[in-house]
Amino acid sequence: MKSHYQILIIGGGTGGIMTASSLLSKNKKLDIAIVEPSQTHYYQPAWTLVGAGAYTFSKTAKPTAKVIPSGVTWIQTHATRLDPDNNSITTESIGILTYDYLVIATGLVMEPSLIDGLPKALKNGIACSNYINPKYTWELLQNFKGGNAIFTQPTTPIKCGGAPQKIAYLAADYFRKKRITSKTNTVFATPGSVIFGVKPIRETLMSVIDRYQIHFKPNYALIKIDSENKIIHFKYTGEEENECILTKDNTLQEATIGETTITMPFDLLHIAPPQAAPKFIRNSILANDTGWLDIDQYSLQHKSFSNIFGIGDVAGLPTAKTGAAIRKQTPVLVHNILQLIEFNKNPQQHYNGYSSCPLVTSYNKMVLAEFDYSGNFTPDPKLKRMLLFSSHKEHQRLWYLKKYGLPYLYWNKMLKGKEV
Repeated sequence: MKSHYQILIIGGGTGGIMTASSLLSKNKKLDIAIVEPSQTHYYQPAWTLVGAGAYTFSKTAKPTAKVIPSGVTWIQTHATRLDPDNNSITTESIGILTYDYLVIATGLVMEPSLIDGLPKALKNGIACSNYINPKYTWELLQNFKGGNAIFTQPTTPIKCGGAPQKIAYLAADYFRKKRITSKTNTVFATPGSVIFGVKPIRETLMSVIDRYQIHFKPNYALIKIDSENKIIHFKYTGEEENECILTKDNTLQEATIGETTITMPFDLLHIAPPQAAPKFIRNSILANDTGWLDIDQYSLQHKSFSNIFGIGDVAGLPTAKTGAAIRKQTPVLVHNILQLIEFNKNPQQHYNGYSSCPLVTSYNKMVLAEFDYSGNFTPDPKLKRMLLFSSHKEHQRLWYLKKYGLPYLYWNKMLKGKEV
């Protein structure tokens, strides 16, 4: 195996595969390699449905060998160090690789240790997470007989920021089907101040929360999990009085103004773990002050190294970390890197921050949140082909899009570099 490549891509997830496929569709003569250790490629957006028993886990996985584009060299190892001054990276098993152009598409990693008690809670099955093992989430939901069901997320950025609330809605719907709603307190606690930043979506989701009688707890920053006593600890970061807290006998009690630490007992706990860029990224000179890849939010080119680009969850961009964002980032990145290679021109195409979040609200309805850097609601005109003119509202057609349409487009279009 050679050690130098024209374009080296670190990461064989959505961003890396789409970038490689799209580059080759423009120029089949490009010399491209992907550094990716995993033998299995997952369609993770379906894991929310897996966690609610509405999708088969095995359908979310394919061998990595089957999604690596033909003509691309797959280097099956970990990247461990970046040396942009010498246009090189160090790998775990084959040493140093050099490049003319580098695309960083590593995604992010789970960091449960950032929450006191979370690693133990996950290891012992006290807490579940669709981000780690969605099949176990479904197992706990089926075994739940009533009590406090708490769904929460960390203060760090996370992939698919809507996922923690999606499983809360599906669980609430499942509790209704099991007829245990009357003996269940479903809580969604978030460090954010609102349920969603885009106003039309927020209004719809608040009506969903009201329908399920979910206790919505904004400004709740998770700080500790006590596995032995099944108690979760939050720091309250808001300025207004808490509406209520849950007590050990599952009743509601008024909280007092100025109270900053809140404890809740739980019978079921679903959590999105804290997340971060891989260590070799956040410890490198390519990272920004918060540890994410320091790229220009419009061109996707690194701010200090013009032959380095970034895409996807690892990127320090002020938008949601989703596959939909990658779908819009890819053509921008591909165009800009080809301009450099072929004409030595500075990046000319700009990414506007588009991302979307398919927010499943029941076992047959969904809301599709689409937005840009400015937080504008930006529905795709193609939705009109499905006779959808108000995607900020709950629709059954959107549920079918989530369960059937999007997986098909992912495997057969997006990963193959075709426009969607």
